[in-house]
Amino acid sequence: MMKKILLIAALVGTLASCTSTEKGTAIGAGSGALIGGAVTNSWGGAAVGAVGGGLIGAAIGESQKRNGYCVYRDRYGRNYEARCR
Repeated sequence: MMKKILLIAALVGTLASCTSTEKGTAIGAGSGALIGGAVTNSWGGAAVGAVGGGLIGAAIGESQKRNGYCVYRDRYGRNYEARCR
């Protein structure tokens, strides 16, 4: 029963998200909850898995925002973004 609820929540969260960061967070949280709940067989494990998975998913989604851009440093030591060479 718990696995079905978590799976449905993960699917609804994925469909409702818009940006790559939101999608990464939803997918990560859903996957983490499923894995945490399955491994520990408890709600606490599912909650910890959801938090951990959400954080990792958000980081991955954030990294996809500026795909094709790199961070460079000019001769004055300032960082800037430009298309990768």
